[in-house]
Amino acid sequence: MVGPLLMKREVLPNGLTILTEKMDHIRSVSMGIWVKSGSRHEDPNVNGISHFVEHMVFKGTTTRTAEDIARQVDSIGGNMDAFTGKETICFNIKVLDEHLPVAVDVLSDMVLHPVFDVNEILRERGVILEEIKMDEDNPDYLVHEIFTQNFFKDHPLGKPILGTKETVRRFEKAPVVDYYGSKFAPGNLVISAAGNVDHKEFVELLTKRFGSLPAGSNGWHDSPPKVNSRIILRNKKSLEQVQICIGVPSYPISHERRYASYILNTLLGGGMSSRLFQNVREKQGLVYSIFSELNPFRDTGLLSVYAGTSRQSAPKVVRSIVNEFRELKTAAVSEEERKRAKDQLKGALMLSLESSTARMSNLARQEMYYDRFFGMDEIIERIQAVTAEDLLQTANEFFHPELIAVTVLGNLNGLKITRDSLAC
Repeated sequence: MVGPLLMKREVLPNGLTILTEKMDHIRSVSMGIWVKSGSRHEDPNVNGISHFVEHMVFKGTTTRTAEDIARQVDSIGGNMDAFTGKETICFNIKVLDEHLPVAVDVLSDMVLHPVFDVNEILRERGVILEEIKMDEDNPDYLVHEIFTQNFFKDHPLGKPILGTKETVRRFEKAPVVDYYGSKFAPGNLVISAAGNVDHKEFVELLTKRFGSLPAGSNGWHDSPPKVNSRIILRNKKSLEQVQICIGVPSYPISHERRYASYILNTLLGGGMSSRLFQNVREKQGLVYSIFSELNPFRDTGLLSVYAGTSRQSAPKVVRSIVNEFRELKTAAVSEEERKRAKDQLKGALMLSLESSTARMSNLARQEMYYDRFFGMDEIIERIQAVTAEDLLQTANEFFHPELIAVTVLGNLNGLKITRDSLAC
């Protein structure tokens, strides 16, 4: 099993962190440039600007047009991508090991020398407005978005990553350049690579491009959100199904009891053998889709359940979900069910880390969120160590009727959900 010994770390004098993990058995390398900043670090009047800058970086540099970038990456058979989250932005590329120097050159150029052309900014505003419309047409995305905005109300964590139509329409060159200048500093970047990569060579390639940059960092410096556990019923007559999202506060990402929350989530709604899937879909036939998920952040977390059902069945589905909360609080999980959840979690984890891209992400995330690197053996050991008592304790911390937030979206036609129906 791969331990942390194949992982190497170097910090340049200006604060840039470089990480590699050697995977001898493959011919590819995945590399990512991570910015320790995301949509939660934006001022409300420029909500969505992190995602906007992520898009703009692909639009050309001082020496390459957008087409040059695309052609060069295609000519080496590379896959290039980027994404913006609540707390990070990532630009990544996967190539054959022999093409790593070209990949470093292109990705570094994009991140270090974007031109932010005024005409491109105008065009990209149109593209992102279409992306916002597309997401608003997707009911399960929309119910999660409404839920999050209310759960973290009046806090940047609750704001949409894409921004809103109003904020995006206002993006001009000045705020884009300002945001880029304040966040894309060496002390605020982590560059990771995994695959058939030589650490020393990788550091040399990056030092040439990033080494002379002045130090600078904005770090993470925001206040934790206060949670609002409200019941929101949003009418949307055009929807055939009623979309339900039910959630509670959970642990931050580096909480010492996080492994108990992973197993609790797996038991509750993580897959086809989970309690929600078996009891609500298979036994009662009330839903097609139902699952739970954990969204941990630096200083808070959210455990949520999603279900899509008919208007008639909605109250019963809510009751069934709350019943599962109650069951987890009151009855110890059997040895057999616990073992099944642990094996499912371990299997998913190990399979997910077979690709160089997943390993590259894992390296960067561990660097950004923990003060040390956790090898696979240690993570599995910690999963194994979770007891029935740990699960009961975690369920009793999470599932309080007054902490449960609910969002229901659809053709509600007088549907009512009260705090009493959330008693667990």
